[in-house]
Amino acid sequence: MSDDDRSGSTRVTYDDVTAAGLDDWRMLLTGIHARFATGSFAAGVRLVDAIGAAADEANHHPDVTLTYPRVDVALVSHDVGRVTGRDLAMARRISEIAAELGVSADTASLQQLELALDSPDEASVLPFWRDFLAFDGGGGGIRDPHDRLPPVWFQESGSDEPRQRWHLDVWVPGDQVQARIDAVVAAGGRLVADVSEHSFWVLEDAQGNRSCVCTAQGR
Repeated sequence: MSDDDRSGSTRVTYDDVTAAGLDDWRMLLTGIHARFATGSFAAGVRLVDAIGAAADEANHHPDVTLTYPRVDVALVSHDVGRVTGRDLAMARRISEIAAELGVSADTASLQQLELALDSPDEASVLPFWRDFLAFDGGGGGIRDPHDRLPPVWFQESGSDEPRQRWHLDVWVPGDQVQARIDAVVAAGGRLVADVSEHSFWVLEDAQGNRSCVCTAQGR
């Protein structure tokens, strides 16, 4: 990706984030994410205040969640609906601010949850779930307009498949995939399918309920 692309609206990939040396950040389902272990609420407030000032200066604003004892930050260029060079620049500035304040990042705990409904006929059920959850969207997926709840997408399945209807997709950084699979297997689960060429792995519990570990790496 050229310097011009980094400052514009060209789509940024997982590999671009890695190549940029943004060690505090990981790309997940929606945007690039960082978690800063502040250790106290007061330190979190100071970090959020500094991020806010930098965001106003750059006119590029992240989503920030302040809790005790961490601050979560998510970046995506909302005007184009994807991660761009503007997000990389802001991520780098936020990491600089955190370092200046003596706050370190916790990348190992980053994850996002997505709900998936297996259905042989998406059109017959999507409107129900969209209105039931007061979500927006259609044609494959619906989302919380306030980005507080996990998104829902609809996976085509055969009408006679003996399987659960709902499954979970948990999105983790690429460098955490194997550790998550190992932990699930050690807890009595089973790796059903390695679809690493499409960046997801299917696991099931002792009763056969299946869910997927997913990563943005390679997508």
